[in-house]
Amino acid sequence: MNNTNIKAKKSLGQNFLKSKKSLLAMINAGEVGENDIVLEAGPGKGTLTEELLKKAGKVIAVEKDDSLVEFLRDKFKVEIESGKLELVHGDILEFNPATYHLQPKTYNLPLTTYHLPPTTFPSQSTTFKLIANIPYYITGQFLRKFLSGDTRPSKMVILLQKEVVKRIVANDGKESILSISIKAYGRPKNIGKVSKESFSPKPKVDSAILLIDNISRNFFKKIDEKRFFDIMKAGFAHKRKLLAGNLEHSKDSTWKEKNREEIEEIFKNCGIPPKARAEDLKIEQWKCLSSNI
Repeated sequence: MNNTNIKAKKSLGQNFLKSKKSLLAMINAGEVGENDIVLEAGPGKGTLTEELLKKAGKVIAVEKDDSLVEFLRDKFKVEIESGKLELVHGDILEFNPATYHLQPKTYNLPLTTYHLPPTTFPSQSTTFKLIANIPYYITGQFLRKFLSGDTRPSKMVILLQKEVVKRIVANDGKESILSISIKAYGRPKNIGKVSKESFSPKPKVDSAILLIDNISRNFFKKIDEKRFFDIMKAGFAHKRKLLAGNLEHSKDSTWKEKNREEIEEIFKNCGIPPKARAEDLKIEQWKCLSSNI
């Protein structure tokens, strides 16, 4: 199948990255080396796959689009036969690394996997890196799946809308549910802008490369994960209102039992100003709130 005959599908949110500079920036951000297993989500026409294969020890690429799977199978026939590349026909949001390494040939039937030798996809004791140019509309689900799931990458490098990356990194000091949620599992960094001109077809907005490093659940060793997020969501319930007021009037039974004076005393213990808004708090202050209830 000819590369030029492949058209992006709007229904799948496809925008193929064609900038070699941006592709290499993603790989460099992930510090991909010959000992790495890399999971690539949505390889598309294989431009990123091609560069990953030059650096990584093994690449496992998960592609949902039927026609692209056939195209990639032909394009990377040699790499697939050698075991350097495994091409999985499936939805990355349904892909389970924990079970795939055990039963690669029967993954999510009737979807198919094209490979010859036995796979060595990482188990709990083996690390892997995740690199992807994902459709914008699956951003939330994608981040939740690979940050809070049982099998997590050691690093994640993804292309997102530029404004979303800015919100996540929050260099302006204004945090959000999104930024705090990601910082609870890893360390986000904005690697740089990728112009909309770098894609085919051209999207309406610019993108940016987001690196999430040091991914783990260590943050929740001494606090309850669900409790932490419940408190944070209550605090952000009304963005323009003061945090104390949001918590005081939340539906959460623990906060409803406390009056404003008790809440302000907890704030004092956590170094939170009485008139702070949710966006002003850093992640450690949210952790302190969770620990002081």
